[in-house]
Amino acid sequence: MADRQLATTYDVIIVGMGPAGAVAAAALCREGLTVLGFDKDAHPRYKVCGGGLSARIDRLLEPGFKSVVEQTVNGVQFVYRGQDPLLIESSQPIAYMVMRDRFDHYLVQQAIHAGAELRTGEGVVEITQNSDRVGVVTQEGRYQSRMVIGADGANSLVARQLFPNRSLYRAPALESEVRLGNSRHYPSASTILVDVGAARQGYGWIFPKENGLSVGVGEFRRKSSGLRSTFDRFVSDARGLSGRTVPRPIGHPIPAYSDSEGGHREGIGSPFISGRAALVGDAGHLVDPLFGEGIYYAVRSGQLVASAILGNRHDHRGSLAEYAAALEREILPDFRITARIARVIYAFPRLGFRLLRRYQDVVQSYFEVLQGRTTAAQFLPDAKKRLKASVNDLLLEALHLR
Repeated sequence: MADRQLATTYDVIIVGMGPAGAVAAAALCREGLTVLGFDKDAHPRYKVCGGGLSARIDRLLEPGFKSVVEQTVNGVQFVYRGQDPLLIESSQPIAYMVMRDRFDHYLVQQAIHAGAELRTGEGVVEITQNSDRVGVVTQEGRYQSRMVIGADGANSLVARQLFPNRSLYRAPALESEVRLGNSRHYPSASTILVDVGAARQGYGWIFPKENGLSVGVGEFRRKSSGLRSTFDRFVSDARGLSGRTVPRPIGHPIPAYSDSEGGHREGIGSPFISGRAALVGDAGHLVDPLFGEGIYYAVRSGQLVASAILGNRHDHRGSLAEYAAALEREILPDFRITARIARVIYAFPRLGFRLLRRYQDVVQSYFEVLQGRTTAAQFLPDAKKRLKASVNDLLLEALHLR
């Protein structure tokens, strides 16, 4: 390993240059801070991911990101184990589909243009911190900074080394990319498919891309076995995949938020900050526990940590405390709501599907959450009022069906 002199101290080092890291780097550099970003891979690089961006991303990014959008989604087709399709549509976009190699590369280029120094293909192997600075060791050398942002994904090295007591819960998922050629999309180029009965405490999905489909299953529970069999059954049940070649799926973890991840528990500080370090995006488990959406929250957490640092440039404690407070104000309340919804739907998937069919207007209301027109915390009370009248009857029916 090279013994490089510690000649330069950066304001911020960012480990991981996916959406969270790239967005944070760009925002910090635009305001004059010196930023060094690391990524073990060279961009653009393929990343296993459904690539679903809720339409509220329009409120966060400049319109230029639309240049890498593969499809715009206006509807969801729900099924239960491949049967009884239910299409619910919106007059406005509810999501955008992207391939992560193109989307992440676009954001990285924005960071470079803003002045960030990037070292891609240079993996970080050790991170230390003391009262004065952070030290980062890679295969190529040693670096230091006043603060470090962990944006290095579900298996975050920053989290493992600087947050030793943090939860390691990650939901298992399998995904494959199906090439379409001249074939039509399934269900359509503007519709995603969600199978609420495809997996135990999870769901199966088919997301349309420009020239193909992202096909996957995920289970939002701590222990899982037989996920490959679940994937194969989902592919077999999906009518639109009949006769298509579905390549062997690739596994990847979904670091979904759980109740143990956030909030200020008595005697314990925020799990998103430690000393001079902050976790963003997947590294912080800032992933919606209902559908596993992570890209939107990666972008937003990157913006929030940058804003907090810029607001307290000479006080790392104050800036990181403000970041934790911003998460508590803006993101975590919605996660607690969607976690409650997920527990019901994934425990009783057939009941959940019957509720979807009976209360399509409630789904339309949830589309407004994805469009950024309301929040999950605002959505839930009204949804509970509409559902309350028949939930007891449906629960009894569901118990007979189990």
